[in-house]
Amino acid sequence: MAQYKPRMTQTLTLRRPDDWHLHLRDGAMLKAVAPETARHFGRAIIMPNLVPPVVTGAEAIAYRGRIMAALPENTGFSPLMTLYLTESTDPDDLEAAYTSGLITAVKLYPAGATTNSASGVRNFDNVRPVLERMAEIGCPLCVHGEVVDDDIDIFDREAVFIDRVLDPLRRSVPALRVIMEHITTSQGVEYAASGGPDLGATITTHHLVINRNHILAGGIRPHYYCLPVAKRETHRLALLEAATRGPSNFFLGTDSAPHPDHAKEAACGCAGCFTATNTLSILAEVFEKAGKLDCLEDFASLNGPAFYRLPANEEMVTLTKGQPVCYPDHITTQDATVTVFDPGFPLHWRVD
Repeated sequence: MAQYKPRMTQTLTLRRPDDWHLHLRDGAMLKAVAPETARHFGRAIIMPNLVPPVVTGAEAIAYRGRIMAALPENTGFSPLMTLYLTESTDPDDLEAAYTSGLITAVKLYPAGATTNSASGVRNFDNVRPVLERMAEIGCPLCVHGEVVDDDIDIFDREAVFIDRVLDPLRRSVPALRVIMEHITTSQGVEYAASGGPDLGATITTHHLVINRNHILAGGIRPHYYCLPVAKRETHRLALLEAATRGPSNFFLGTDSAPHPDHAKEAACGCAGCFTATNTLSILAEVFEKAGKLDCLEDFASLNGPAFYRLPANEEMVTLTKGQPVCYPDHITTQDATVTVFDPGFPLHWRVD
C-alpha cells in the first residue's frame, strides 16, 4: 500500500456510483436491504440466484416488480436485471429479454460453487449455443469464477477456473463479452488486465479490506466468510492496485450478500458479507490511505458504465471527511437481523 499522506481535502464530489454485483434476495429480506443500496447507488446488477432462480424473461419481469415495490419513493435507483444461466436456457427467450432492455446481462454459476447455485452449469459444452447467441447480440456474461472439484484447494479455485474453464471458453467464443466477478487473486487481476476490451472484472468492497487472516486468525469470524473466500495479503494488495488504477476495466461490484445472523453464525454458516450500508465510506477510507482518492470515481462511477456501454449517472454525490461515521451494526428484517460488514477501522467519510 502506498504511503498515506494527509491531505487538505475534506470533501469529495463524484458521479453517483453503481454496484455491478448485488444480492437483494426476496420477500422480507428484499424489503429490508433494498433501501440500503438505493440510498447511495444509482443502479445495480441484480443477482438472479433466488430459490427458484430467475431463469426466464417472465421471471425477471416479476422479480423486478418486487424490487421496485420494496424501494422507497423517489430514490431514482434502477435495478439492472439478469438471467440465471442453466443448461436448459432458451436462447430465444434470452435474446428477447436482452434486446427489449429487460435484462442487462446473464449470470453463470458453476453448479455448487456458492449460495443457491445448484441449478448452475455442470457441462459447459451444453451452454455453448446460448453463449454463441449472447456473443451475436452483445449480451454480457457475468461469471462466478471458481471450480468446484473436491480435490482443488478452496484458495486455488479461482486460479484453476481461469486456466481450465474461462480461458478455453473465451477462446471458443471470442466475441463474448465477459465480466469476471468478485476477483480475489493476483492471477485474476493479471488475466483481466490482459483480456482486451471485451473482458472486465469486478472487485468487492470487502476483498479490498480483508485477507484470510481476518477470517481465521484468533478465532473464526463468520461475518468475514464469503465466496470466493478472501486470500493472502499479497492478493489483497493486487486487488487494491487494480482498483486504484483510474480508468480501466476494473470496477465496483460489492457482492453485498445478506444472510440472517442465525444462518451466518451456525455450525455450517452461509457465505457472504453485507456491505451495502457503508460501502462508500469504506471505499473512501481505503482509497485515501492508498493515496488514490482521486481514482475513486473511476472505480465506483465510471469504469462500470463504460464497460457495459451505458452512460454514467448524471447525479452527483458528495462525501465529507470529519468525525467517525456511526453506521448501524445490524439491519432488521421482519423476523431476523443482518450484520453490517465491519471493516475494522473508523470511517471518517460521510455520504451527504
